[in-house]
Amino acid sequence: MKEKLFILFIFIALRLHAQTALQNTGNLRIHENGQMGFHTNLVNDGLFDENLGLVGFYGDLPISISGALFPSFFDAEFVTQNGVVLNNTLNIINNVNFITGDVSTPRADSGTTLNFLDNAFSTGESDIGKVEGYVSLAGQQGFTFPVGDFEQLRPLILNSTNINTISKCAYFFEDPNTPSTFATSFSTSARPVNISKISTVEFWRLEGSESSTVQLSWNERSDIANLTNDVSEIVLVGWSKALNQWENLSGPTTMGDLSQGFAVSNAFIPDNYAAITFGASAEPRDYLDLDDYLVSPNGDGINDFLNIPELAQSPNNHMKIYDRNGSKVFEKVNYSNEFNGFSNVDNLVISRDKGLPSGVYFYIVSMDDISLMFQGFLYLAND
Repeated sequence: MKEKLFILFIFIALRLHAQTALQNTGNLRIHENGQMGFHTNLVNDGLFDENLGLVGFYGDLPISISGALFPSFFDAEFVTQNGVVLNNTLNIINNVNFITGDVSTPRADSGTTLNFLDNAFSTGESDIGKVEGYVSLAGQQGFTFPVGDFEQLRPLILNSTNINTISKCAYFFEDPNTPSTFATSFSTSARPVNISKISTVEFWRLEGSESSTVQLSWNERSDIANLTNDVSEIVLVGWSKALNQWENLSGPTTMGDLSQGFAVSNAFIPDNYAAITFGASAEPRDYLDLDDYLVSPNGDGINDFLNIPELAQSPNNHMKIYDRNGSKVFEKVNYSNEFNGFSNVDNLVISRDKGLPSGVYFYIVSMDDISLMFQGFLYLAND
């Protein structure tokens, strides 16, 4: 009969060093439905893979993971007050659940990461639970990197043409002119004529060899108003390693206001760029604003659905709705007032059976009959 708790094989050697670390020098495995909780450091000098259960990190003290070999956990959760420090890579086979406490990796070493294998994913990432440093993926085509700094979650959404053998990402809340962990600087004055200004607040580092698009969101801390007072001018820019200057990565979508919004890039090879951030285009984007809308699907017959009268001019249209982090929650070709607060897209975090949480959402719609694109806000009151 298969054991329900973790099994320590006969050749395991575990040592607790003055209650400061648990050291694995043998072969440790957690079977299906098994659970193991760490309240102390893990030094992994033996095999700790082929797991099917849950590994949790808990407590008020800082916890570190180190050792000669990389552990591989099926499911992991982090419930710590002072976080978990990775001194070597930790592989995730299925899911990571961030509850409280950050996972930190060395920002100067992209070789040490929280690494998501094949179909692995994360849940629960927030300002109080995320990765400070590098996240990597192996064997995936699309992924949301749960990265940020000490204060905020600042995710990067990656969509690649092909499956990535390896891709890595980290977020830096610092001026690219004076980066703390790079040997070179990324001068914001070295820019093409079609870019008027580049952010000195933050940037992302993305590695990968596959042609990809990225989606980044901004918030009040991003200080977008210092770049431009016209949101339609916001674009993504990348520091070209070949040219030693910023390039315009402008893509098909930018939406939001000066306090929050997101932008999508055109396809590019991440390895060709050392940093990615926001810039202001010297030429206005061809987007027009529609009105803001209230959607309150409570069955009273008032604002139960998102109704945009202008779409009567263009029955051939394409509607997309995004949450404040830039994740797509709804999409419909030839939209005709179907959105009522429920998602219709496949998303591991969003359940189609439950209504979306109340809050501000962005919509963008292409009106193909009249060759125009429109964008705007909606407030969802789903209580």
